[in-house]
Amino acid sequence: MASGRARARLTLPVPLGVTSVRITPKTPEVRVPRLVGLMAVDARETAEARGVLLAAPDRPDFHRTVVDYVVRQFPQPGAEVPRGAVVTVWFDLGDAEGGAGVREPRPPRPPSGGLRRELGLPGDPFEVIG
Repeated sequence: MASGRARARLTLPVPLGVTSVRITPKTPEVRVPRLVGLMAVDARETAEARGVLLAAPDRPDFHRTVVDYVVRQFPQPGAEVPRGAVVTVWFDLGDAEGGAGVREPRPPRPPSGGLRRELGLPGDPFEVIG
């Protein structure tokens, strides 16, 4: 070092069992994490780690919600927002967007044949009509 003084190294105490600590940089802009598909508790932890806040208009008791899954969010994942911005999440699709439940095959099944049965074979693409 140019000044001739040795720099003292600072070590912080770490609780036993902790192998890594995530420290988010204090940048003014953060990217919105992907929250769709996460349980409420995981969405809250992810949002906190990324530096954004969550709001859930369809769950007044959002702070106590644990096992409901996020089905929609705004802003979209990857959008840059100011640190501390609010990301709105929804846990229910509502009446306008379906929510018909589990979609699994039910008898009777459609006849076999697929596209070959429904579509004719293509002809000459340069065929002259007239």
